[in-house]
Amino acid sequence: MLKKSVQIYTDGACRGNPGIGGWGASLRYNGTHKEIYGGALDTTNNRMELTAVIEALKALKQPSDLIIHSDSKYVLSGINEWLPNWKKRNWKTANRKPVKNVDLWQQLDALIQPHTIKWVWVKGHSGNAGNERADELANLGIDSL
Repeated sequence: MLKKSVQIYTDGACRGNPGIGGWGASLRYNGTHKEIYGGALDTTNNRMELTAVIEALKALKQPSDLIIHSDSKYVLSGINEWLPNWKKRNWKTANRKPVKNVDLWQQLDALIQPHTIKWVWVKGHSGNAGNERADELANLGIDSL
């Protein structure tokens, strides 16, 4: 059976860092569009960026072919470069320190397993409609608190 092909745009936002934060995600599949968002009172921008991707993946009902767009170099570097070594070192950095946001990285690691994912970096606030909408959703997440 062919997997669904889903386009996902994610973003996190924080007013103060740490501070009040929000996350947003826009998912598109075959003409269907779903938007989700939420927030947290005491968080960081990096946690919100990770949460946006996690919540988008939780919204999927079956294994899919995904293109995930993010303006977070933290998320993309973590997924593409750091994660395999963190796992080999039992969730420690190269300096033998605990990985920051390990709870979210472990969730993300588990959630990506059934999917085929292409990760795409998008420059933030550069007019990309999907990224701009994800940013609006992240700010709605903050405003909803």
